[in-house]
Amino acid sequence: VEIPFVFLTGFSSLSQESLTRLPGLSREVNVQEKDSPIRPLNWVSKSSPPPVQFLHHRRQLKYQGGFISNLSFDAKTFDPTTKDRSLELHKSAKVAWELGRKLWEELESRNFVIDSTENVNNGSERCPHLVSLSASEFLDHGNVMELPCGLTLGSYVTVVGKPRGTHPRTKSKVAFSQFIMELQGLRTVDGEEPPRILHFNPRLKGDWNRKPVIELNTCFRMQWGSALLCEGWKSEAYDETVDGEVKCEKWIRDDNNFSDESKLTWWLQRLVGQKKSLTVNWPFPFAENKLFVLTLSAGMEGYHVNVDGRHITSFPYRTGYTLEDATGLTLNGDIDVHAVFASSLPTSHPSDATQKNLEMSNQWKAPPLPGQPVDLFIGILSAGNHFAERMAIRKSWMQHNLVISSIVHVRFFVAVHPRKEVNVELKNEAEFFGDIVIVPYMDNYDLVVLKTVAICEYGARTVSAKFIMKCDDDTFVRVDAVMNEAKKVNGDRSFYIGNINYYHKPLRFGKWAVTYEEWPEEKYPPNANGPGYILSSDIALFIVFEFERHNLRLFKMEDVSMGMWVERFNRLKPVDYVHTIKFCQFGCIQDYYTAHYQSPRQMMCLWKKFQRQAKPQCCNLR
Repeated sequence: VEIPFVFLTGFSSLSQESLTRLPGLSREVNVQEKDSPIRPLNWVSKSSPPPVQFLHHRRQLKYQGGFISNLSFDAKTFDPTTKDRSLELHKSAKVAWELGRKLWEELESRNFVIDSTENVNNGSERCPHLVSLSASEFLDHGNVMELPCGLTLGSYVTVVGKPRGTHPRTKSKVAFSQFIMELQGLRTVDGEEPPRILHFNPRLKGDWNRKPVIELNTCFRMQWGSALLCEGWKSEAYDETVDGEVKCEKWIRDDNNFSDESKLTWWLQRLVGQKKSLTVNWPFPFAENKLFVLTLSAGMEGYHVNVDGRHITSFPYRTGYTLEDATGLTLNGDIDVHAVFASSLPTSHPSDATQKNLEMSNQWKAPPLPGQPVDLFIGILSAGNHFAERMAIRKSWMQHNLVISSIVHVRFFVAVHPRKEVNVELKNEAEFFGDIVIVPYMDNYDLVVLKTVAICEYGARTVSAKFIMKCDDDTFVRVDAVMNEAKKVNGDRSFYIGNINYYHKPLRFGKWAVTYEEWPEEKYPPNANGPGYILSSDIALFIVFEFERHNLRLFKMEDVSMGMWVERFNRLKPVDYVHTIKFCQFGCIQDYYTAHYQSPRQMMCLWKKFQRQAKPQCCNLR
């Protein structure tokens, strides 16, 4: 277990509030390569003196198994009164550090031995095969029905409800009626808004086109995918099906009563002598104050929705959203729920079966620390219980020749998990595979920025890498492409490469609001999206040096924090900002450098395609 020095800054109560990074995109866009926008900051003179005070502040740290770095901490480190603008974050970090360090030291001192019959595997309760809630029970649960182990092939959920009548929109005379049913990943990401694995939104009235509509979509970290809209027209014959079912069925529309188009179609059919087939036209499946029975089922290729025994729509599974992650069903809006029940549910969750996820084979062990500097270091942010995600990376892109030959060095950066049994398994995993760096604070998404500092410290000092990359454990990395992109920059230039956001402004209202105390400026500095970006080593050294001197400003959004630090470095020495959308943050695109939101199954699929094909291709491209 390698535990680096990362905490020389002081940090209230450990907040578990759901806070997430500011969205880079509100929905998927037409992805085309574009030139980088003009750098919004003024360049400093090339004759400016280099920041030698940190360039020469290099030292090699020694790590031993189960040994916490012997670098000292003083009272100033955890003194939040000296911190500007990030008082609450420093207070939270102080508590997180104290709790995490205590828990990890307790774990090491007791020298736990993992017993496969205890802890995570058999210690976890078996999940029920059937879950049912009455109207009052569903309301008491906050309009949420928990599915402890998610869904599996053949699982189904039935909802008995009644849409309410129309009512006027706020500050508008337009009447509307709609409700939203969602499958959410309640346990997917700690400390974040749960991903919407399936968003099902029937709009009876009030849609912009004044017609009944059903919208289906997915969303993670406020980034929406491409919506599937069912507007009363049956899917075209050439459109792909889902388990043999069309994506959208036909229903009677108000504009079908002899519109110009329908008249023309009728006359053309008469002229060509087309035989009229007997068809049954159904109304929109939901009506105000009318009881309905909806069944959502999980098929081989996607979800299927039936209402009152009739198929309405099917929605294909999307990359990164797996059935086992759908651990909750919510219903909100203009609907009175009478009953909800789910059946054919799995009785165990994959993340609870650690031994099923971890393949304890010497084949997947990390190469030893190199005896000389490496070209590229990749630090992967991971959560303690993400055993399956780490194993998938070990078996996929960590098997690249550049990694096996130690030209590229890879490590997972993991904080202490609140559950002791998870930490026991994590310690065992770290000791066996040798590729995990423990950052000893209690994990919290608000404090993920501390893992980023740890990545900079490890990459710049421990392995003396030329380039340092940060990514997430649901990111597939084309190691060779990333290396080539970094080498394109002139060797003596500082650089910051990624999918860079320019001119983003903080939200001041709503759930994702950022207060003026947290961020007084009206816009964020240019910053690369968090799922994947690369730094030159001098920037990483600067970050660590400023952190040690208690001068590094921290912010709860990790990618914004990095943009802020790079902007500060740019005042000392010019930085090349290199923007490319091939560091894809919303999934996978053609000829990607990194693909985000990839499930363990998708990781293996991408790796197999990468090995077989000369040009990279996505798996289930959205």
